[in-house]
Amino acid sequence: MEREAATSPNENGQESDAAAIRRHPALFRAIRRRQNPRLRRSDITVTDEAAVKRAVKAASLGNAMEWFDFGIYAYLAGTIGRVFFPSGSDTAQLLSSFATFAVAFLVRPLGGMVFGPMGDKIGRKKVLALTMILMAIGTAAIGLIPSYDSIGFWAPVLLILFRLLQGFSTGGEYGGASTFIAEYAPDKRRGFFGSFLELGTLAGYTGAASLVTALTAWLGSDTMDAWGWRIPFLVAAPLGIVGIYLRLKLDDTPAFLQLQESNVHISEAATAVETTARGDLAKIFRTHWRMLILCIALVGAYNITDYMLLSYMPTYLSDELHYSESHGLMILVATMVLLMLIINQVGRLSDRFGRKPLLMAGMIGFFVLSAPAFVLVREGSLLAVSAGMLMLGLSLVCLLGTMSAALPAMFPTNVRYGSLSVGYNLSASLFGGTTPLVITALISVTGSDMMPAYYAMAAALVGVVAVACMKETAQQPLEGSPPSVQTDEEAAEIVEAQAPTPKF
Repeated sequence: MEREAATSPNENGQESDAAAIRRHPALFRAIRRRQNPRLRRSDITVTDEAAVKRAVKAASLGNAMEWFDFGIYAYLAGTIGRVFFPSGSDTAQLLSSFATFAVAFLVRPLGGMVFGPMGDKIGRKKVLALTMILMAIGTAAIGLIPSYDSIGFWAPVLLILFRLLQGFSTGGEYGGASTFIAEYAPDKRRGFFGSFLELGTLAGYTGAASLVTALTAWLGSDTMDAWGWRIPFLVAAPLGIVGIYLRLKLDDTPAFLQLQESNVHISEAATAVETTARGDLAKIFRTHWRMLILCIALVGAYNITDYMLLSYMPTYLSDELHYSESHGLMILVATMVLLMLIINQVGRLSDRFGRKPLLMAGMIGFFVLSAPAFVLVREGSLLAVSAGMLMLGLSLVCLLGTMSAALPAMFPTNVRYGSLSVGYNLSASLFGGTTPLVITALISVTGSDMMPAYYAMAAALVGVVAVACMKETAQQPLEGSPPSVQTDEEAAEIVEAQAPTPKF
């Protein structure tokens, strides 16, 4: 009777005899140690700060280029509508232009499904260099397309083709760049270093907005429509070459190299099976579907608010409030410069207080402040518009400065690039790139210029629920990877902390 009553599940989920555990405690402690071995000093990654900074620079520059390219298209939406879609009303031209903007997002999930698992198989560095090459080709090619007046129907066809190439390459960019930085950074500073990725986002948008504003002021609207719009697209090509050079000079991430080394002593057949498993999309959807859903909800809320402010707002100011195009862009540039000055401090705060408090602050900020912000923007004065955009910007920077550290930590190392690329790009496709198109259509249907605020509030409400459901990962090792620290002393402390307390 005693034997039947004293059973409990052990580590493997099987029934074990509690009486036997009491009789042989040393044996069962040895079994537990075998199943959960203590970390050795050689297991812990001590980061090289110079290497971390090089990795952050290369990843951030690529991200800046990506958003420079997308920013150019968003800020030239009116011009591109006139050049490639000349027939119809101004609203029809704008909708056609934003539809072409959104079409790039339709293939982003496909790019994520191709490049993400590839990054888990052959390494982060090679795939990130490839995505940048494709992005540079697509962007420069758009700048060389003849206008509708020159080749007619084929002009918008070529525009859509190269936008698809941009979107396909972008599918492997964010997931890879955020994974790259997260796996290089020490655990206690992952938020700070990760914030540089979104600093690149703001720098890309700022560079695009500044260049478009300067060219419009210098050349005038007629010259911009004739040929000036091509210049920003052609400028992206040399930037891409610099980014490719920086990325190819780097070693792959310590976490990925360690994952490869762990398979060195496995047989060739087993290694092949493991490599296939790492890149198996079916496994990602089957095993990590809960995290994928959470990632899609989180990224969807973030992308809607991001694109609403950084991509759509200049068009809103010019089309709905009749600001000049350059005036609206100048206000946005000033807002983004301010966000660039504080985004790294937000990253530091997320390392200190956690990812969830900062993300929740950003989501609640959008839910509470979107309507008052757009009321201010609708007043039209420079002070009111600037104040409204600043309210939205401060909410957004809480997300920007935290998201690139929070998202990679949701998935284990062997499927991190693939899972994040799939989840991020599915969400970006559904909710991100469609934001300008949806808001323009909603305003056209309802006649209410408060629709951007209502759309952002709905997204923020979803974001609040998603943040509440996620785990806190600040200052913790990435799942599937050993701890990553800055100094040998920190590594020694971790090893010593695992040592059993002497008994006397």
